[in-house]
Parts: sequence; C-alpha cells; structure tokens
Amino acid sequence: MTFNNICVIGLGYIGLPTAAIFASKGMKVLGVDIDQTTIDTINQGKIHIIEPGLDKLVNSAVKSGHLRAAKTPESSDAFLIAVPTPFKKNNSQVPQPDLSYIEKASDAIAPFLKKGDLVILESTVPVGTTEQLAEWLQNSRPDLNFTKDYHDEVDINIAHCPERVLPGQILKELVRNDRVIGGITMNCSKRAIELYGKFVTGECIITNARTAEMAKLTENSCRDVEIAFANELSMICDELDIDVWELISLSNRHPRINILKPGPGVGGHCIAVDPWFIISKTPKKAQLMRMARFVNNTKPDWVMNKVKITITDFLQKHPDKTIIDITIACYGLTFKADIDDLRESPALNIAQKIAATHPGKVLAVEPNIDNLLSIDTMIDLSTFPFAQEHADIHLLLVDHKEFKDSKFKSEYLIDTKGIWN
Repeated sequence: MTFNNICVIGLGYIGLPTAAIFASKGMKVLGVDIDQTTIDTINQGKIHIIEPGLDKLVNSAVKSGHLRAAKTPESSDAFLIAVPTPFKKNNSQVPQPDLSYIEKASDAIAPFLKKGDLVILESTVPVGTTEQLAEWLQNSRPDLNFTKDYHDEVDINIAHCPERVLPGQILKELVRNDRVIGGITMNCSKRAIELYGKFVTGECIITNARTAEMAKLTENSCRDVEIAFANELSMICDELDIDVWELISLSNRHPRINILKPGPGVGGHCIAVDPWFIISKTPKKAQLMRMARFVNNTKPDWVMNKVKITITDFLQKHPDKTIIDITIACYGLTFKADIDDLRESPALNIAQKIAATHPGKVLAVEPNIDNLLSIDTMIDLSTFPFAQEHADIHLLLVDHKEFKDSKFKSEYLIDTKGIWN
C-alpha cells in the first residue's frame, strides 16, 4: 500500500518541517493546526517560525500544490500527530503531563480512518501514551480493530516515532538521524518504516511502543543530568574563587571525561521537560533525575543573586548613583544560541524577573526576535551597540554568534556562558 496522502496534525517546530519534507518528495500533505494565523501564513507559502531553509522548502511545496494547511483533517493514508504535551497547571511537586492535545487529535482523525491507515505519534510523551492513543481511537471507532497482541494484525497501524532533532538543524537531522520506531504490533512498525523510508537516510530501528517512548525521555534526561553537574560545578567554583571554564577545559583533557558547559539554567521543550515524564511515572525511583531538575531549575535564582551582588558592588564604587540610575542589559532571551525559540527559556525567565524587580532601565538584546508581542513582559528590545554603550551592567544569558568576541567598556560583566572571559 502506498502513501499518496499524508495528514500532519500540529504545525509547530516538528510538524511543519516534517510536512514540508514529505511534500518535497511529491506526496500530497495536509497540515492541520488550531491557529488560523498559522494556517493562513503557510497557505501563503510563508512560515511562522525560524528554521534555516524551511522558508524556501515550504514556499516551494505550497506553490507546487503538494502542501496546504487547514483546521480539520481529511481522509489520508497516514496521520502524523505532532502536538504539544505541556504540563497540567496544578501545585504538584512533580509536574503532570497534559495529554489533552493528543486526545483531541485522536478525536479529530478518528472519523477519517479506514482499514490499512497508519497513525504515528511523534509528540514526546510519557510511557504508555501510544497504547492510550490506540484505546481512544478504539472507543471512537468500534468498527475497526486497533489493539491486539504484538504479533497479531490490526486494522489501523499505530506507532510511536519520537523526533530527535536539534533546533537550527531540523531539516538536516530529520533526514540524517536514526529513527526509533515502536509499533503497537510488529506490522505497525514495518508500516511506519515504509513511510519514513520516503526521506530518512538514517537507520530505522524497530522496538515496541513503550521502549520507543522511553528512549526519547532517556536521551534528554541524561543530558539534563550532565548539564546539572556542570551547573552545580559552576556554583561551587564561584564560591571557591576558581575559573570554572578553565577547570572544565583542563578536566576534559582526560580521555574519558567530557564535562558540558554550564549556563543560566536549562530550557527548551525537551531537556527541561522530558525528565518529568519519567519522574511522574516512577517518582520513588527517579531520584537522580529529580535532583538534576532541582539544580537546573534553581540556577536562574543563582544568576539573579549574582546580579544583585553586582548592583551592590556598582553602588559602592559609585556613591553618586542610586539604583534607579543603573541600566542592566540582558544579552539573549531564547533557550539556546542562534534560534528564535523561547520555550522554557531560563534566559527569558531571568530577564523578566530583572525587569519586574529592578527600578532602573532594563535592556534586552535578542537578535533572533523582532518583537515580544506574544509575551506578557515589561522587557524592551534593544540593539546590541546601544546596550554596549549605555548599560552599566552586562548580563550574558545566551551565547549567540553576534555576542562572541565582543568588547565592553564596563567592568561589570556577568557571563553565564563563558564567551567573554
């Protein structure tokens, strides 16, 4: 059975690039999203996110008629679900994942399913979600068989295939990276491989759905623990008056040591989120992961304290000034370098807290964003030269390429990324 028509639910950082690549291979792709502005933008051949090369790919796919966007699905041969999995808003010490977007996606595609169709869940999810998706679909369509033993046949092929891409490199890594594919049955996995074989040059590895779900969570939880070590080390070195950047450089000369670089915290919709999916399922066992989350979540508070200490030092050396006279510049707001993604960004969180508490001027320099209209914030964007010239305290939060090798007249520099030291 061929895949002539594909429906992608969710046109964000993963859904849109995936839809565009399928369309570039000559397949008819319908992208579905709940946001009308996103739909209109894509149908004009434009994009609503920043990702190198994506604008040209989408424009070409729309012009050729292979890609279009709408609010509702249509009958297709394959359905890919790439919707958000945020946390529920509650006071729990362990955040609980909100699977309502996936449930709504299953409700939306259920009426259009026919025997032999393929449904792939790409969203990062807690273990057991793919099985839950099959149950939701089974309840909506009792006329079809969705769940049987692993080696049995089903009417609808369901599989989980987590994305494993780096923002800024998404189009390349979607094609080149290996894919872990876990089907409800073996045949489901094989059908998913047939689909991804249309453009993936990396290896497609078959496993079961639960292991595929856990693989993505494990990868990012491991990174979180490694970053927590570096962040904790930076705080220890600061207290002991040791240059952490020199220390890490020296330690990494050992052939079996590879310490990561510290920063102001951990952000993005993967490393800062995925460990909680494991912790929420096994709260008594995931102790190391929980502690890593604590270290990385509290690093922004440590940075804020460094700002307060620097303000005090400035006032002591400038007795003619008051705190309202001090201008603070925050360099970078995104969760990592050279992208426009603000999701779970510790840099944005720190800049917002400074703007809310500092009575003087606060400038923010973010070369990858034109405005902050989508964010409830008191932060004003500034140009890099203006901030260099007029700020008294300079706080580097993201190591964007524009900030490297920069020179400042001020001696009040707080470098959380080690590119100015």
